[in-house]
Order: sequence, then C-alpha cells, then structure tokens
Amino acid sequence: MMSTSVELAEPAALRRGQPGFRPVSVGLFFAGFTTFALLYATQPLLPALVSAYAITPGTASLSISVTTAALAVGVIPASALSERWGRRPVMVGSLAAAVVFGLAAALAPGFGMLLVLRGLEGLALAGLPAVGMAYLADEIHGAHLGGAMGLYVAGNSVGGFGGRIVVSALAELTGSWRWALGGIALLSGACLVVFALVLPASRRFRLAPVSARELLGAARAHLADPVMRRLYAVGLLVMGVFVCAYNYVTFLLLGPPFRLPALVVGFVFVLYAVGTATSTRAGRLADRLGARPVLLGAAGVGVVGAVAMLTPWVGVVVAGLGLITVGFFAAHTVASAWVGRRAEHGRAVASGLYLGFYYVGSSVGGTLGGVAFGLAGWPATVGFMVVLLVLAAAVARPLRARA
Repeated sequence: MMSTSVELAEPAALRRGQPGFRPVSVGLFFAGFTTFALLYATQPLLPALVSAYAITPGTASLSISVTTAALAVGVIPASALSERWGRRPVMVGSLAAAVVFGLAAALAPGFGMLLVLRGLEGLALAGLPAVGMAYLADEIHGAHLGGAMGLYVAGNSVGGFGGRIVVSALAELTGSWRWALGGIALLSGACLVVFALVLPASRRFRLAPVSARELLGAARAHLADPVMRRLYAVGLLVMGVFVCAYNYVTFLLLGPPFRLPALVVGFVFVLYAVGTATSTRAGRLADRLGARPVLLGAAGVGVVGAVAMLTPWVGVVVAGLGLITVGFFAAHTVASAWVGRRAEHGRAVASGLYLGFYYVGSSVGGTLGGVAFGLAGWPATVGFMVVLLVLAAAVARPLRARA
C-alpha cells in the first residue's frame, strides 16, 4: 500500500542544482532561440523588401506584424491543445510546422503570398511561447522560476540577435533576401532537433482536456484578475516599444546623417546579447527584491534609451538602443514569471493570454511606429516609444512589490 502511494505521488518541482533542472532550462533556451529567429526573420530585410516591391517602410513591416498577430490569435487554442495532447508534443510540432512555413516564405512569388506564409508561420509558432511558459511553471519550483524563465527569455534574445545577424550576413553575401530567409529557416530546423533531443517529457503535468466553455471560463477568470490585467498590459506596451525600435532603427542608420553600410547596420542586432544577460539577472533580482521595482526600473531605463536615440552621434544611438533592449528584456522576464506564479489554475491559458497581449503589442507597436516614422520621421517614432514606456510604468506602479 505504501509502495503504491509513493508511485502515485506527484514528483517534486525542480530546483536549481537538481539533475533535471538543466535539461529543462537548456531545452527551452533552444526553443526560445528558434521562436525569435523565425518570428522576426524579416526585420533586417525591411529595406530590401521596400526596394524589391516599391512599398513604404510601414507596409514592409507588415511582414512582421502579420506574423505576430497570427501568433497572438493562436496562443489560446495552442494552450488548449497542450492540455489535451501534452506540453512537449505541441511545442515540437509547432516548431516543426513553423520551419516548413519559413522555408516556403523564402520561395513566395509576391509580397501578398509572403504575408500569407508569414501569417501561417506565426500561427504555427503560437504553440511554443505560451506552452513553454506553462511547461516551466509546471516543472520548476516557484522560488527558482524567475531564473529559469530568464534563461528561456535569454534564448529569445540569442535567437533575436543571432537570427538577424545570420539573415543580414546572408542577404549581404548573396544579394538576395530569399536566400537569407531560407538560411535562417534551415538553422532553426537544426535548433529544433536539439530542442527535441534535450527537453524532457513533462513530469508534473497531467493531461486534462478542456472544453471550449472551460477554456473561455479560465480566460474570463484571468482577465477578471486586476493584477493579471496589469501584467498583460505591461507585456503589450514594452513589446510595442521593442519591436518599434528595431524595425525603424535600420532606416535611421542607413539614411543621413549616418549612412552606414547594410552589413554594419545588421550587426546592431548584436545588442540582443544584452538581453541574454539582462533576462536571467532581472529574473533573479525580482526573486529577491520583488517584481514591481524591477518593472518600474526597466521602464525608466527604456525611456532614457529612447531619448538618447535622438542624438546625431551613432555611438549614443546604439547605446540608447541597448538601454531599450535592457528595459524590454527585464520587464518581459519579470511580468511573464509573475503570470506563471499567480495562475494557480489554467496556467497555459494565463500564459496564452499574456503572450496574446504581448504579440498584439508587437503588431500594433511595429505598425503604428511605422506610421509615425512616415508622417514625421524618427523624432515622432521616439516620442511614440516614450509614451508607451510611460504608460507601462503607470500600469505597473499600483502592483504590490511582491507577487
């Protein structure tokens, strides 16, 4: 009888230093890499798309906005599928489909078909972010969740800058944005293989298929929580700033007074590496000091960075972009971990809602930032980013210091 009770006991949540902690963290790191490498693959190619299709920068940015919008639509259904089929199978299947659509996008005959395929790619990727956050919340002890979530977000940042550098280099070497998109899809496929080999099966999750009514009920419950609403809003606002900055800084640096070579501008995305260190440290800092101080500090750092990008000195512009990167990754790490801690039930739905708002912010911020850029140039884009960051701080301020 005692033996049966031990066998049926739920495994303990993993703590840092235990044998199972590292495979979980490393596996989700590669998942984060693949997601961001595919999701924002066209970001350094926006000037090339403007030239190839004789379109405006704002129209070219739709190649990113449709992808993130489709991901935002798909996160809740993907979360529901993970409850029925399991966390790991949904994540692996989603990334595999996204790699296929990424390869197809490189062969798209026109800009309209490129948008369709990029939208399908975003829909496929929806199975990774929310489910990955829920997987971590299931498997990792709450006291160590901030650090583990930080490593996952660090994978996002490495995928962000690594993917963009690869895309920029391939575009420069081959003279073709198509080869660049195909190359990053192949690299993402290799990372998918590593992810599938390293990530352990869920230990603490149990299949629990949910009906549409239960799914909507869980979503309503999370949206009725004022803390969750504020965390979702923070994710939306800081992501809007981040995507806006990286979408249009390329046009700023290619044009007067800087006129930098395209390959040099591509290496600006190395600043994502700052996010790798920031995300892990911000998560651990929030574990010690509380989430609200880190969120407010992140918004303040972002404002300083945005204002610095108004100067005519390239070094200061790049430093300002680095500060925006620091602020974004710190805020995203802390807000996403707080969502995972607070959701006692329906964690996949809670994470899906957060990611839905987060990627709506990407689509809206990226598109409206382009409208501002087209109407009044870079100063208007900076003003738009500052407004979003001030709103993020105002939203976060009433939160309690600790989750």
